[in-house]
Amino acid sequence: MSTGTAPSLVQALADGTVVLDGGMSNQLASAGHDLSDELWSARLLAEDPEAVTAAHLAYFDAGADVAITASYQATFGGFARRGTGREEAAALLSLSVGCAREAARRSRASRPLWVAASVGPYGAMLADGSEYRGRYGLSVTELERFHRPRMEVLAAARPDVLALETIPDTDEAEALLRALRGLGVPAWLSYSAADGRTRAGQPLEDAFAAAARADEVIAVGVNCCTPKDADHAVALAARVTGKPVVVYPNSGEEWDAGARAWTGSPTFTASRVTGWRESGARLIGGCCRVGPEAISSIAGTLRAP
Repeated sequence: MSTGTAPSLVQALADGTVVLDGGMSNQLASAGHDLSDELWSARLLAEDPEAVTAAHLAYFDAGADVAITASYQATFGGFARRGTGREEAAALLSLSVGCAREAARRSRASRPLWVAASVGPYGAMLADGSEYRGRYGLSVTELERFHRPRMEVLAAARPDVLALETIPDTDEAEALLRALRGLGVPAWLSYSAADGRTRAGQPLEDAFAAAARADEVIAVGVNCCTPKDADHAVALAARVTGKPVVVYPNSGEEWDAGARAWTGSPTFTASRVTGWRESGARLIGGCCRVGPEAISSIAGTLRAP
């Protein structure tokens, strides 16, 4: 179904649970694309946008209601390092929303489908893993100045929601919430967390509280964390904010940066999602290493009578 005819995502969250997609990078990699590049999946917006559309379509056909765009690592600074000018970079940011919209148009699904424009953290542009540490040495004002221009471009492309995702600390969250004002597009705010804290070490309770006061934020939660960390965070986010909770953890495997490989075994199972829903989660999906098969299981679990 075309997302243009869908009810609002806010209304859908009031009515029940919405299924998010899974990891963009693992879906592209499984299709044979090399993502060993500082732009990661965003490189394909320029080189092979059809591959991005196909990845979104695979998730819609698996049962996802929301596609998260390939703009996580798409920034003016990141594109500039590759020789891409500002005008072309803005066009690629807009195209990320267009690819997801096109996938919704092609999908055989008869249910409403939505598009979330991904806004990754400043550290994603650095491509050195610092998005999992935060504390970049920049002020809140400097971070706001970094985020606002691409958020303006993404908002102008008319997504249903902005996904402020994988945010490692409260300073960056504050900057994003400032940058969000006046854009006319709602957002969810999703932290990357470990052991009850943001990646920068602040208590999640404090981090969630910052988002509770933002009217533009329609959901708060965590992503790109372990399923175990998600178990704790969902109930906390619901209690602190009173808002719907968004949760989309990784598979539970761990990334070995030295070996550039994933290790361990998956701990993300569809059976966990019922607990998240009972604790207040309304947007549920997966992040790294969670593919269409897992999303299909999640959708089946959440839609079971």
